[in-house]
Amino acid sequence: MPNVTIYIPADKMPPDEALAELTEQCSDLCTGVLRAALANVHIVYVAVRHGRGHPAFAEIHYRLEPFRTPPVMQRFMEGLDDAIRRNAGLTARIRCFGYQASSLHARN
Repeated sequence: MPNVTIYIPADKMPPDEALAELTEQCSDLCTGVLRAALANVHIVYVAVRHGRGHPAFAEIHYRLEPFRTPPVMQRFMEGLDDAIRRNAGLTARIRCFGYQASSLHARN
């Protein structure tokens, strides 16, 4: 963690170069703002059939840490919002879900 999943309508999926740049910027936000180890950062893009609402949806699952305060998470979301707009040309609904380490069970 953090795990970043960005759902984008299949017909608006940016080209590979733009996704590579978005991945780089998301990674920088995770390692910089959230202070995550790069080896623990996962970023995936899911092509979807858009139904209603914002044209993109970003879901972030992360481990709660004392330094990941509401202002830090706000800065992370602002950076992610900017990165998605710059590289995908889409406005995303962004939701972050924090988990206590004691409630996580993980492998690999």
